[in-house]
This record gives sequence, structure tokens and C-alpha cells, in this order.
Amino acid sequence: MPSHLFADRPAPQPPGREAVDALIDRTRLLRGDVDAVRRDTSVIDDDDAQLRWQRALCELAVHQLDDLGEHLGQLRDGISHPAPTEPAHSTAPEHSTAPAEPSTPGRATGSLLSRVGSAEWNLLTDEVSWSDELHQIFGMDPGAGALSLDELPSVLLPEDQPLLTSMVTDCLVDGRPIDGEFRILLPDGIMRTLHMMGEPVLDADGCTASMWAVLRDVSRLRRSQHVVGRTWDTVRHQERTAQAEHRMAVEFQEAVLPRWSSSLPASGPSASRLDIATRYLPSGSSDLIGGDWYDALALPDGKTLLTVGDLTGHGIPATSAMAILLGALRGMSVAGVEPGPVMGHLNQLIECSAQPALGSAVCCRFDPATGALVWAQAGHPAPLLFRDGVGRPLPAPDGVLLGATSGVTYEQDQVDLLPGDVLVLHTGGLGGPSDRNTGQDMLLGLAPGFARARTAQDCVRTVVEELGTGERLDDACVLVARVEA
Repeated sequence: MPSHLFADRPAPQPPGREAVDALIDRTRLLRGDVDAVRRDTSVIDDDDAQLRWQRALCELAVHQLDDLGEHLGQLRDGISHPAPTEPAHSTAPEHSTAPAEPSTPGRATGSLLSRVGSAEWNLLTDEVSWSDELHQIFGMDPGAGALSLDELPSVLLPEDQPLLTSMVTDCLVDGRPIDGEFRILLPDGIMRTLHMMGEPVLDADGCTASMWAVLRDVSRLRRSQHVVGRTWDTVRHQERTAQAEHRMAVEFQEAVLPRWSSSLPASGPSASRLDIATRYLPSGSSDLIGGDWYDALALPDGKTLLTVGDLTGHGIPATSAMAILLGALRGMSVAGVEPGPVMGHLNQLIECSAQPALGSAVCCRFDPATGALVWAQAGHPAPLLFRDGVGRPLPAPDGVLLGATSGVTYEQDQVDLLPGDVLVLHTGGLGGPSDRNTGQDMLLGLAPGFARARTAQDCVRTVVEELGTGERLDDACVLVARVEA
């Protein structure tokens, strides 16, 4: 605890003017830098809680630097508040600084001088001495006199009165310094927050003769800090919500698209069997799960459904819409609907959805008895066929994006697959940030590796090793079907 002040204590000497000038110059430079950042954040989208929080921090920093500059200016120019004890106490270090209030008719302009006042309560004579600035802070006419220590709690909010009483008692009885905040209510109903610092002043015999205090209006500072805290709470809430949604989207997607690798049986002694492997590759730059899907399904007529697709959007809305679309696609395929009409019905389904979206898809039906692959596409990259160490995209039948327009007829095409052929279906996120064909070109470059692969899982492993570690702006799916004899 700092020692008690004695009435005859000499005033400390101020620091050198050159040192203070250097501090003022550094403060001005820093103030300009922070103000430039504040201007940059003033045009941000108010719907972004993270940027609102950053702007609030800039505002708070500007207010504090403004006050710091004024404090140093007072120190340099020798300005001090009149006080019955040591003048140096008006510029003593404080625990917080306060930004200026906006000017109001009949009120202070909000400068630092108008927001710092001093007072002394003489315990021997019951005299009370307040500076003009303190009268102004309390909204009182200087000619009306000052409040005694007994009267002072009457202008405080009821819940803050015990705190002031405790601080004053500790100061006068136990000699403890005063350092605390309380709120006052002005005659016009305005509430202010004051920071009070003080100590007892002892006479030559070591007895408490009076109590001095410096009171500062920190209302705007506390409001700025409140804005910072409120916006930060909003940021944290949005982060927790995003994390919860991400977990739900991942669990939803894994339930709909389990990772697997298997062989679908052939129907008949001369039929070909499909060895199938899949992989979902999440985005490297986003925490949100997209609407990509893949599927392989043995149909009741002995044929096999192969499909991949991608819906716009991320998170739970995209994964739930993907699940609805994939469920409809499976149902129509089980019912024997051909790939072209399937695409048309999916387009109608998106049209009727409460939350319309855009999507792309490929739908294939493979007949193991004949090796025929019938397929259709809706604005999606064509399947890639690898044969004898060479890869090529299949010629695409006409088909626009799902949800782009109504009344569309989707064409379908047919290609014959041979034992040893590798068919690769993929979504558009495999490539670079903007060029969908980049992913296709990179896959075609893996033809030698596919030729050496013995299983579909080996092919998928090759894809992951070559493309799975690259930076992607979107997630992606790969489905590899290898025709076995």
C-alpha cells in the first residue's frame, strides 16, 4: 500500500519537457495509425459480427489514445487542477482512460479537462472543496456548494452506494487508498460512471486531517468497452453455432455417404463384376461441409447405379437437400427409371423445393450382362474412361444444371465397358480454385497409375496421393468403378 500523504509533503518534480514531447509525438503517430484502421473498418458489413468487434476495438483504442495525448499535453504544459493538497495528484497514473462525451447544449464539450475533477473533505472543519470541473461532472452549479461525504451517496445508484461507503470507511479508518468506480444519476436523468482515486491526508501528528480524491468521468470508455464485450460475445456465439452446425453436417453426411469399398456381384456366369471404391475430399479452405454426393447401388433388375453430384451451398441446408435428392434418385433407379428421365425428375424436385438451389449430377446404369453403361448428366463433368493406360472423357449428352430452368429434357448416351476398364466419376472440386477442367486434366494424367492398379481402392489411393493434399476451395467426391471379368 502506498504511504499516506502528509500535509507538508513536497511536490514531486515533473519529467523533462523533451521526454514528454517525444512521448506525445509517438502517441500522435500511433493515433494516426489506429485511426486509419478505424476508417478501413467503418465501411464493413454490419451483419459480420467479427468485423463489428474489430471496429469496436478500434473505436476504444482511439478514445484511449486521445485521452493519453491530452494527459501528456497537460504534463508538458504544466496544467493541473486546483486541489487543496498536492497538485501533482491530478496527473497521477490511473488504471483506465475515458473517451470524450459528445457535446450537448448546456453541457461540457467532452474534453479531458471537463471530465476530471478534484475534491477534498476536511474532517476537522467539515469544509468541502470541489473543483469547478467536478461540479460540472455532477451536473451541479458551482455556486450551490459541494456535497459532503454524508451527502455524496445520495446521488449514486442505490446498488453502488454500499461500495462508496466501504471505500470511504477504509480510507478514513484504515488508511487505505481509494480506487473504485460507481455510477451517479444527474438531475436531468443522465447516468454517468465515475472512477474515484484518493488517499487520506495526515497532519503532523499522523492523524487523518482530510481526504482528497480525483474523480474522472469514464462513461464513454465503459460504453465502448461494453460494445467490445457485446460484439465479442456475438462472435463467440456465432463460432459455437458454426462448430455445432459443422458437427451435425459431418454426421449427417457420413450417415448418408458412408465410406466404403466393395465389389458388386454380377448376374450370370458371363457377366462382369464391378469393383467400386469411393472417397470424399473435404475443402482445404472451408470448415463447412458441402452438398457433394456419391453412390453405388445394386438394382433389382441386376444392373448397377453409379452416381455423383454436387449442390450449391454448405452446411446443414446443403447436406439435407443432398440427402433428399439422393434418396429420390435411389428410389427412381430402383423403380427402373432410366438416367435421362431421372435427371428430369430431379430438376422438377428442386423446382418444387422450399429452398431452391442449383446442382449438377451424373447418373449411370451399368448392365453387367452386356457391359453397357447408359448415362446422363446435368451440367456435370463427364465420367472418365481409362482403357489400356489411356484416359478420355465420355462424350456428354445434353443436360443443363439442375434447378436452372424448367421443362428440360435430359438426353442419355451409352458406352460399352470392357474387362479391365476403369470408370472415374468425380465432382468439380478436385481441381484448382476456379477451373473445373483442371481436376479432369489432372485425373487423366493418372492413367498410367490406374493401369498398374489391381483394385478400385488402389485407384482411389492414387487419386488421394496426387490430388488429395492440394488446396481446394470446395469439397469433392471421387467414385472409381473397375470392371472385372
